[in-house]
Amino acid sequence: MKGKGLSMNIIDTHVHLIQTIAGTGAGGELRHIGNGMVQYASGETFRALPEEYGSGVVTAEDILAVMDAHQVEKAVLLQGNYFGFQNLYSYNAQETYPDRFRTAASYDPYSRFRDQIRRHLFEELGIGIVKFEVSTGSGLMSNHPTFPLDGDRMQEEYRYAADHGLIFVVDIGKPGAESWQVDALARVVRQYPSMAFVVCHLLAPSRTTEAAMLEGIRKLALPNVWFDLAALPHNIRPEEYPYETAQRYVYDASRITGTERILFGSDIPSTLKEDSYAHLVGYISESPLLTAQEKQNILYDNAQALFFRG
Repeated sequence: MKGKGLSMNIIDTHVHLIQTIAGTGAGGELRHIGNGMVQYASGETFRALPEEYGSGVVTAEDILAVMDAHQVEKAVLLQGNYFGFQNLYSYNAQETYPDRFRTAASYDPYSRFRDQIRRHLFEELGIGIVKFEVSTGSGLMSNHPTFPLDGDRMQEEYRYAADHGLIFVVDIGKPGAESWQVDALARVVRQYPSMAFVVCHLLAPSRTTEAAMLEGIRKLALPNVWFDLAALPHNIRPEEYPYETAQRYVYDASRITGTERILFGSDIPSTLKEDSYAHLVGYISESPLLTAQEKQNILYDNAQALFFRG
């Protein structure tokens, strides 16, 4: 993607592979019902994937085809309840294409054999990133009672991640949700100053929650915190490209954190049901609010230093 004054490769820090849709959320079990459509056990039916992924499967090669068409050099593969954890599938993609992918692993901290799960994923397989989605929609708080992010249950996970040198990626849901515990997360971040935290979706603002987003970013603007931009155009809908509201949110957030703490992420494949990948990159690469160096920080340099160092 070569935008105005921009000529560089890109790193996408928020991508999902799908071996099979086997998710859980507030509506219960989520399953693919054909042509990219899904249904919760509650009966709610909606489109999760664009028609080109109508089989409900998105392979490493599918994602690489998108990446190669848009000058995306590398990607970080994340996990979540929404599609169902794809830990081993994503790990195998990283092993097959080590120069293109880094993968995160996810698990349910309420699992009875949690210690064995952690040992296998992070010590035996050597995965270096852990991802927790705790949201009330499709994260841990969608099928567990609300729990404090700085409480005993999660403290065990932070300690483990810190002890094993993991990057800690967290999605706390949307402003107003019980999972959106910015103050608690800020306390945790201060407890673990040597561990890198990545907060997903720029705190998931809508068109009406800009003030909450900015206040949350102020509280989390700490030296060991980064923010990814995944699904920002989706969350501020309805709005068409070039997503001027999203451009402003990125600019305003970066005035608080510095562009060195912002990471480009797309949240593909699901976001491709609404717009093209070129537009998901273009609202950053073509933004009139950011300098060429700031765009390079967001689109490549920050992710290279955080996820692909060494």
